[in-house]
Amino acid sequence: MATQVDAWSTAPRADGVVSFEDNKVEVSSPYSDDEELIDAEVNGNWTPQEKALHEARLKAKAKRRLRRSSSRNSASESVSESGEVAGGDPHGVKGKVHNNDRKSRTGKGRGLPKKGGAGGKGVWGAAGMVYEVEEPDVRDPNYDESAQGDTVYETVVPEVEEKELEKMVNPIVQEYFEHGDTKEVEMLLKELNLGQHKYEVTSLAVSLSLEGKASHRELTSRLLSDLLGKLLSQGDMAHAFDKMLNELPDLILDTPEAPQMLGQFIARAIADHVLPMDFLDYHKGKVDCDHARVALDRAAVLLTMKREMVRLDNVWGVGGGLRPVKHLIKEMNLLLKEYLISGDIAEAEHCLRDLEVPHFHHELVYEAVVMVLESKGETASHMMMKLLQSLWKTGLITVDQMNRGFQRVYDELPEISLDVPHAHSIMETFVELCYKESVITKQLRDACPSRGRKRFVSEGDGGLIKN
Repeated sequence: MATQVDAWSTAPRADGVVSFEDNKVEVSSPYSDDEELIDAEVNGNWTPQEKALHEARLKAKAKRRLRRSSSRNSASESVSESGEVAGGDPHGVKGKVHNNDRKSRTGKGRGLPKKGGAGGKGVWGAAGMVYEVEEPDVRDPNYDESAQGDTVYETVVPEVEEKELEKMVNPIVQEYFEHGDTKEVEMLLKELNLGQHKYEVTSLAVSLSLEGKASHRELTSRLLSDLLGKLLSQGDMAHAFDKMLNELPDLILDTPEAPQMLGQFIARAIADHVLPMDFLDYHKGKVDCDHARVALDRAAVLLTMKREMVRLDNVWGVGGGLRPVKHLIKEMNLLLKEYLISGDIAEAEHCLRDLEVPHFHHELVYEAVVMVLESKGETASHMMMKLLQSLWKTGLITVDQMNRGFQRVYDELPEISLDVPHAHSIMETFVELCYKESVITKQLRDACPSRGRKRFVSEGDGGLIKN
């Protein structure tokens, strides 16, 4: 039995076969056998069996080294002929992989740096790379609107509420009644974001003009004509007039003549093509309010009176200072003649206000004094004195206008005397009466001219002037 064991130990072994004793010895002392073999080789005492064992051990170590590198990098599929792991540092220890190496560790590729050398901390990209202009993103937390070069700022005006519309539009319309510039009104209204309530501009302007003068209504008609197509449409105009027709019962409380005036507005708007031509036909037979019927009938009558739909420019009369002087003189003469017939001072005041020419009231004073000089009896002088006294007390005629009217008569008295021989004496009487009733001042009374009379002696005195 001992002989068999020795035979097993000395018998040659197949390649790659390793005994338990070899593994035990290698684990306890992995380099001791190699040293003994090297000593044996040096001494020339290697047997063939020992040489075969040594080769088997070398192959086993190479296989173990290969298994370790495979477990360390499972993606590695090949080993170089020299036994070095792919991707290792050629100048470093064999099989050791550096953590800071930028080359691929998978063992694939050509061993170039990752991302072509464009990646890594503090790297701006590959050499020669040209970046395109990046559009700023508004949703970016670091987005700074003021830092953008072509930033356009736009003012956003909130829409005007219906409650505030009247407070904002009324001052614009009232100022327009003073200057009469429709372009300025258009500019101011465009600055307001009227939104869906823009038709209210028409109704507010017409309502204010109903409470004002005839010249205000004329300016309102011109304003509606100029705003058409620029700020308001025909639909907006029609909507506004429909609203005013429904509100006529309330408008009459402040302006009893509102139905007739609104009818004139409708006729003027249709003639100016501000309202559609079928506006009256649309409301025919559909209106229940009596006041609205009056307004529509008034508009229909005015439109049928004009041939071929000519513009109703004179529906409100010619405004104040726009009237020719001859026309104003004629109107004042008619006013005074009607007053002498009726004796109604209130009606005379109303007619004078409607003329809207406060700067031309001196003409009324002049015509009144001339009528007194040309009249017969004292009735005309007393009536004219009462009229001037009433106009003076109400402030309709100012001191300047009164003085100017009398002064014009004083200057023209010599010419008037050619037609009225007793003009000087009548003038003195009338001036004294007006002064007693506090119509004129003392300075104006003293300025009244008087004709001097030359008294001659009888013919027997030789025609000498008596001292």
